Amino acid sequence: MTILFILITILLFGALIAIHEFGHFIAAKTLGVRVEEFAIGMGPKLLSRTRGETAYSLRALPIGGFCSMEGEEEASDDPRSFSGKPAWKKFIILVAGAFLNFVTGLVILLVLFSVAGSPSAPVVSGYLPGAEDIRETGLLPGDEFYRIDGHRIYFQSDAILFLGRAGEDVAVEVLRDGRRLDLGTLHLPYRTLTDESGQQSLKRGVMVGELREAGPLGTLRNAWYQSIDYVRTVWLSLGDLIRGAVSLNDMAGPIGIFAMAGEVGQQGAAAAGMAGALLNIFSFVALIAINLAVMNLLPIPALDGGQILFLLVGGIYHFFTHRRIDQKYLGYINMAGFFCLIALMVVVAVSDVNKLIL
Repeated sequence: MTILFILITILLFGALIAIHEFGHFIAAKTLGVRVEEFAIGMGPKLLSRTRGETAYSLRALPIGGFCSMEGEEEASDDPRSFSGKPAWKKFIILVAGAFLNFVTGLVILLVLFSVAGSPSAPVVSGYLPGAEDIRETGLLPGDEFYRIDGHRIYFQSDAILFLGRAGEDVAVEVLRDGRRLDLGTLHLPYRTLTDESGQQSLKRGVMVGELREAGPLGTLRNAWYQSIDYVRTVWLSLGDLIRGAVSLNDMAGPIGIFAMAGEVGQQGAAAAGMAGALLNIFSFVALIAINLAVMNLLPIPALDGGQILFLLVGGIYHFFTHRRIDQKYLGYINMAGFFCLIALMVVVAVSDVNKLIL
C-alpha cells in the first residue's frame, strides 16, 4: 500500500513540474516569444507533433517537462526571441512558473478544505493540570491567538509552532470578544506536566484548538491563509538552515519526499481508509507545490530566481554603461549553478538513503 502512495506522489510531483513549465509556456506565448518545444516528461520522445512554430512532445519519464524558448540561453537575432524582449516581459515569463505552482497549491487546499473542513482555530481551550496559574498572566480560555512574538497566527498548528520556537517570555496578541488585545510579554515557562494521554513531559501547559464551521468565503480565506503559512514555513526552514539550527542531513530530496509521502498516506489510510490517504497525500502535494514556487524564486543560478537576479544586474549594468551583458554569460552561470544543484541533490539523496537504511 505504501508503494502505491509513493507512486501516486511521484506522478503528482511530475505534474507539478509540468504545470510549472506550462506557466512559462503560456506566458511566453502570450507575450510573443517563440517557443521551440513544450514537453511533458523528460527523456526520449514517445510522441511529438508540431503545430505552428512549436513542437509539442510527450517523453518517456513522467518527472516534469520543459519549455524551450528561442534565445533563452544565448543571444538571438530573432525579434521574437526571449533575449530580444524587454525586461518586464522576461520578468513575467520567469515568474509565471512559480505563480502557477502557487495557484495549484491554493486550489488543492481550497478543494481539501471544502471536502474535509478547515484546520483547527488557534483558540485557547484550557490549561493542563498544574498549569492553571497561566490564567494570572491574562491569557484566558476562549482567547484566539493573533500574534506570537510578532508572527501572525492563523491556525492551531501556527500557535503550537511559534510557542515551541519562543523562549519562556512570549509576546502575545489575542482576539477576545471580536477585539484585538495586546497582552504584552507573558511568562510561560516549560514545566513537567501530564498531558491528555497521561504522559509526563515538558510543556507550557496551554491547550490550543477549536473546530469551527466555515462557509464558502471562510473556506477560501483559510485556503489562502494556509498557502501563506506554507510560504512562511519554507522561509523559516531556510532561515534555520542558514543559522545552523538544522543541517543538510535534516533536508529531504526527492527520495526523502517520496518516503514521507508514503508515510503520510499510510497514516491517512489507518485513520480513514483510502479517502484519508488521498486527503493526506494531496495536502502534502499542496505543500510541495508552494515549496516549489518559493524555492524556484530564490536568487540561485539555474533557478528562475537566478535568472531574475541576472535580469536585474543586467538592467543596472545597462543603466550605467549603456551596454548589454552578453547572454552567453547567463548560460555559463546557469550551467555552473546547475552542476552545483546536482551535487547538492546527490548529497541529499545519499543522506535520504542512509536514513531509510538506518
